[in-house]
Amino acid sequence: MMLAESGAPAWSWNLLTDFQEMWSYPFMVNAFRAGAIVAVVAAVVGWFVVLRRQTFAAHTVSAVAFPGAAGALLLGVSAVYGYFTLCVAAALVIAALRGGGDHEESALTGTVQAFLLASGFLFTALYRGLLEGPQTILFGTFLGITSSQVTVLTVVGAVVLAALALLGRPLLFASVDPKVAAGRGVPVRALSVVFLVLLGAATAETSQITGTLLVFALMVIPAATAQVLTPRPALSLALAVLLAFAATWLGLTAAYYSPYPLGFFVTTIAFAGYLLALGWRSLREVLSRRAVATPAAREVTA
Repeated sequence: MMLAESGAPAWSWNLLTDFQEMWSYPFMVNAFRAGAIVAVVAAVVGWFVVLRRQTFAAHTVSAVAFPGAAGALLLGVSAVYGYFTLCVAAALVIAALRGGGDHEESALTGTVQAFLLASGFLFTALYRGLLEGPQTILFGTFLGITSSQVTVLTVVGAVVLAALALLGRPLLFASVDPKVAAGRGVPVRALSVVFLVLLGAATAETSQITGTLLVFALMVIPAATAQVLTPRPALSLALAVLLAFAATWLGLTAAYYSPYPLGFFVTTIAFAGYLLALGWRSLREVLSRRAVATPAAREVTA
């Protein structure tokens, strides 16, 4: 249940006062800290996911976070361990069984996803104490984020970003043209496995904020939006981080003042940005065509 359901918080349109009120609660401070970490990590990993056209694999890894969290609660341990264990394990399974072409990879990831989702619902049914747990796991919440969770997110996020910084150049080369990269001696297969493991860790992080069903949105939509706006790698990566950060913080603010799930707001804000980017690109294309057509028309009439 969100705080807004009790009628306590009310938006005053005084941003300073509103943020001071939100940040007077330690759990909200933790939520914004965790949201910032998750936004940066998800955007950077998601940028490579979109570039490598591995969105279906990313969706599968995000979906299996649900049975991971439900299974951990069934065993009586923190859901955090379930997130990380099953997301990374699923990424390793997909990485180990890849290599049979796009059709076989799609069938493989879909099979893994279906089986693990069914397992998650079984774990939920077996754990009778999971009252509102399924909604929280699936759609996310900012309630109950502890300082220890923020610490874990910080450490894992730093490791993921450091690994991507180290592997960035060869991974970019292998993502754009894997055949040429392999011919130049780049270990394409090894990079793919490492990236999938990093994807699993990033997914486990993001799931704790957006929920397992909507982690895909925060990881893919800002990156896709950025790549619509500009083809420049460095600029689009920076834009993806900025867009993910904005969607997360605006979503946290909206969720604090309303009774609706956090994941809904994060996804809606990110999707609105994507639609605006598509509209802006279409407008630029129309204006560009008119600019080219106008001199040509003048020459014909002359």
